[in-house]
Amino acid sequence: MNAHSTYETLRHIADSWGLLAMMLVFLVLVAWPFRPGHRARNEEAATMIFKDENDG
Repeated sequence: MNAHSTYETLRHIADSWGLLAMMLVFLVLVAWPFRPGHRARNEEAATMIFKDENDG
């Protein structure tokens, strides 16, 4: 197996499985904030910058 065929093999793997892996990571990261049962936690994180130190 010479360097050219190794490169072609790795390129083929990256073109197919790499794209699939990146798509899967993207979908997980997009869906992560919308997990069931985490609405209150997300709301708290979104409004945290508006709270004063003395607020409860």
